[in-house]
Amino acid sequence: MSLVTPLAELRKKIDAIDAQILQLINQRAACAMEVAKTKIAEGEQGTFYRPDRESLVLRRIMELNQGPLEDLTAVRFFRELMSACLALEKPMDIAFLGPEGTFTQQAVFKHFGHAVKSFPVITINEIFSAVESGKCQFGVVPVENSTEGVISHTLDRFSTSTLNICGEVEIRVHQNLMGLNSNLAEITEVFSHQQSLAQCRQWLDNHLPGVKQTAVNSNAGAARLASLNKHAVAIAGIAAADVYHLEIIESNIEDEPNNTTRFIIIGQQSPTPTGNDKTSLVVSTGNQPGALHKILEPFAKFGIGMVNIESRPSRQGLWDYLFFIDIEGHSDDRAVSEALETVKERVKMFKLLGSYPKAVL
Repeated sequence: MSLVTPLAELRKKIDAIDAQILQLINQRAACAMEVAKTKIAEGEQGTFYRPDRESLVLRRIMELNQGPLEDLTAVRFFRELMSACLALEKPMDIAFLGPEGTFTQQAVFKHFGHAVKSFPVITINEIFSAVESGKCQFGVVPVENSTEGVISHTLDRFSTSTLNICGEVEIRVHQNLMGLNSNLAEITEVFSHQQSLAQCRQWLDNHLPGVKQTAVNSNAGAARLASLNKHAVAIAGIAAADVYHLEIIESNIEDEPNNTTRFIIIGQQSPTPTGNDKTSLVVSTGNQPGALHKILEPFAKFGIGMVNIESRPSRQGLWDYLFFIDIEGHSDDRAVSEALETVKERVKMFKLLGSYPKAVL
């Protein structure tokens, strides 16, 4: 018969470990403050956040992790630790698509941790403007959804912005029906963002047929409207229900269970290579035969993996399109650099949007 360690002894051991953890955490925080002093002494200004450095640290944590904690749990812990330490160096303001409780704010916290000031704005254009003006150091904008495709407003704004893509984060989207009244027979209107309404089309047809569907700027805004009317409901994330004190009537009503939204981090920085990077660019060829082949052929020639390609009207002429392209690798990588130089020679307009670390979990 195996011996069982007494509970009191286990608790004593845990208390001792907690004391060691706290001491080490504060040692790390003190070291982070020294890093800030060194950077200031060397003349560095602006934000001290480095997305490439953070990506390398988090990937190293996953390599070192031997359990029983899962990689996701370990990464979340260290991301929050780095967030708190960075706040001691210099706090950051992050613009996001508000109000409070949106999936975009959830993406902010997943990427930067909770020790930042999240700054809500109403439109994607305002996120870009807040970062361009220096009001915020970074912004988080949605760029594509796995079921509904690209967010056109984000892509269109890049054609005029000087900002870089500094990183990316992916959020598994769980849509919830929420409101003040759980009796679906009394519901006369459903509020949500147009993407979320589309993602829940089948559920709505089956459970709320004929009920008016009203698209609004954000899911959190939808939750706010539902909180004002007992005959209305909203489709939003669980965080919005907490903010606006709504009852979750039905959970996970999205038609696709693996529904994921990709967000990108915009800022002034140009991250250095990490070995796990993406590069994004936008080009225009004009209306000419074989134009798309001319763009894609160099990537095949140099062995560069294509992640995504989207087209948008350039608004410069009939049938003239902008191509937004995501590829594997960093623009400083030799093969990627040579491929991009070849593409640049073949197009009418070329703009590098940024090279940045891939999302960590």
